[in-house]
Amino acid sequence: MPRLTASWNGSLWNVSPDMSLPWPRFWEHIRVEDRAALSEILSELLAHGALIGDMGRDRELYLLAREYQQDIGEYLAPLHLELVPDPDRPMIQLRPVPGDCNLMARFNKAETLLVLTLWRIYHDARMETTVETVVVTANDIWQRLRLYFDSIALPTEAQLRDMLGKLRNRRLVRVQWHEDNSRFGESQVEILPTLPRVIPFENATAWEQQAVLYQQPGNAEFTDAREVET
Repeated sequence: MPRLTASWNGSLWNVSPDMSLPWPRFWEHIRVEDRAALSEILSELLAHGALIGDMGRDRELYLLAREYQQDIGEYLAPLHLELVPDPDRPMIQLRPVPGDCNLMARFNKAETLLVLTLWRIYHDARMETTVETVVVTANDIWQRLRLYFDSIALPTEAQLRDMLGKLRNRRLVRVQWHEDNSRFGESQVEILPTLPRVIPFENATAWEQQAVLYQQPGNAEFTDAREVET
């Protein structure tokens, strides 16, 4: 049975033939051919926190998001969510406004240790050299975890793989798993610019003040799944 196309005067909505729900009247200026893609953009931002437009369909969505950036930003503003385009890469991040947004990203204590470690690796790499991307191995991450949190037992391979997978889903890292499972430590992890914006420390001193809270035995372990706000 074909879908109906209708207009309802006095309503905030107009029924669109390409959508199961009506298209909002306040977005009637959006071109019809762009509406499905705009829905994809909103879904990607709300589900993963960022849109990365390197190639293919993601590139098309990124370019369209830049075209409708003001519309998207105004739509998300009542949720206290801010659109943050990256100045150097084809990337748009959705960042909750601290203190106002009830959709703040949450990490459990184990994930917080990992995110803190990745933040410091990223910070140090950008301070030491002008690099476009920051790529490390799983072994590098283990070594830095041991350096920063030497009183805490390191995560197992399975724990680190699981946490990196979650951060990848949040568009905070990219991961290239080694094809040989026995060489997991050689897996490549790219730390994306979205990660330091999730925990935006002003400098390394501010980072150290936060990290010291987790450097005592018992304060955080990689088996601890309790959530903390960041």
